[in-house]
Amino acid sequence: MIEISNLTFGYSKKKLLFKNLNLKLQPGHIYGLLGKNGAGKSTLLKNLAGLVFPQEGRCSLKGYRAADRLPGFLQELFFIPEEIYLPGTSAVQFAQNTAHFYPKFNEEQYYRMLSEFDVPQTSILNKLSFGQQKKVMIAFGLATNTSLLIMDEPTNGLDIPSKAKFRRIIAGALTAERCIVISTHQIRDLDSLIDRLLVVHEQEMVLNKSLDEIAERIHFSSSAPSDKAMIIYEEAHRIGLNTMSVNHNEAFSKVDVELLFSALINDHKSVTNHLN
Repeated sequence: MIEISNLTFGYSKKKLLFKNLNLKLQPGHIYGLLGKNGAGKSTLLKNLAGLVFPQEGRCSLKGYRAADRLPGFLQELFFIPEEIYLPGTSAVQFAQNTAHFYPKFNEEQYYRMLSEFDVPQTSILNKLSFGQQKKVMIAFGLATNTSLLIMDEPTNGLDIPSKAKFRRIIAGALTAERCIVISTHQIRDLDSLIDRLLVVHEQEMVLNKSLDEIAERIHFSSSAPSDKAMIIYEEAHRIGLNTMSVNHNEAFSKVDVELLFSALINDHKSVTNHLN
């Protein structure tokens, strides 16, 4: 459904963020996009949305080339950037003025999510706190029911109870026809929500795997295995070690996304060799 083919992009020709990057995203999944500061996460999302244009290659959604920004493409995508600017209208007026651009917009769903987020429908949007504004955009974006929903740092500005509501609402909004991509630095906010992990590093997509695939190959533990040769990566914490080791015994463990990300940044080839 969503395909990036041989994408080469940089804000200057001397310094590329991506070179010949290839990626396919499928509906029915929530992807978590991770990377170091400056790795190009936000830029990759903007390429997907057709807001910046690649030097080579293409991004496409349902056959539409993102850079063309055709009406059929725009109806199938909603993008929530990290920084948002809302007009001086109410949430009701915002929907009345904007929802008609999205044929599958569900008004009842929009107002239900606003209620769950404790956002008054009559409040003037640009007078709300940043966190409240984020909730309005998340509710509206979900209610568009576009095939692709992209969110850049959506939990910035949300308090702890709101983050819990965010995870619950996003999980409930996923359908077999929809793909959701979330970029974040707040790894702990997403590790119970995403089912596929994308990691961009040094101009490449070094990981595109489901959490189930990762758990089948790698065992995550707060203690070292008896066979030290099985250790892929380890990281000290206050009371011991967090370890990643070869999962020869097919023992179940919850994927420690933060530890896995550190391992990939440290030596992605060593980690991916155990996943391929």
